[in-house]
Amino acid sequence: MAPVLLIGGWTLAARRQPIGFDSTVDTISALAARGATDRWLMTAALIGVGVCHVVTALGLSQPARAGRIVLGLGGVATALVAVFPLPIAGPAPEHAVVAGLAFAALAVWPAFAWRRHSRSPAGLYPAVLRPVVAFAAAVVLLGLVGWFTTTLTGVGPTGLAERVAAGAQACWPLVVVLSCRRSSRADAGAAGRDTSGPVK
Repeated sequence: MAPVLLIGGWTLAARRQPIGFDSTVDTISALAARGATDRWLMTAALIGVGVCHVVTALGLSQPARAGRIVLGLGGVATALVAVFPLPIAGPAPEHAVVAGLAFAALAVWPAFAWRRHSRSPAGLYPAVLRPVVAFAAAVVLLGLVGWFTTTLTGVGPTGLAERVAAGAQACWPLVVVLSCRRSSRADAGAAGRDTSGPVK
């Protein structure tokens, strides 16, 4: 749901902006900024994405608790990005802080979500929670955030870099959820076969 809200939100909001708005250059925050046309679209999308991350963090049981806490913090910070929008002009320190926290938390949470042991109480943990995969995901997400940060100095397409980084961060929790559900179904099926087998 989070990827749909985020990508759908910035797509619809961008279409409502005056001629001259360039999604490869202008940031997502600009769509929810004070003075933006129909800023409520991106504002609602950001809050929705934040809520999705918090719900995911609360609902998942297989990732390590530390990872779920960091994901939840990232969700809260994402919602706060909408609460502290960019002003029409001038600095926005509160917005910068919560946006930075959101990007950082959503990038590193996979590195805290891995499981040391290969088996859960019911069966195998999904591959996305293996240390190698979890750390690789965090490295990729951090790399995308680093790319976006670099563009803020005037090097490269800021809007494109931010959308790639934010889109990837919104998609990874979905990947984890789907993997955990598949693992749980496999565990339930294995347990059913064990209990239905002949008694010796």
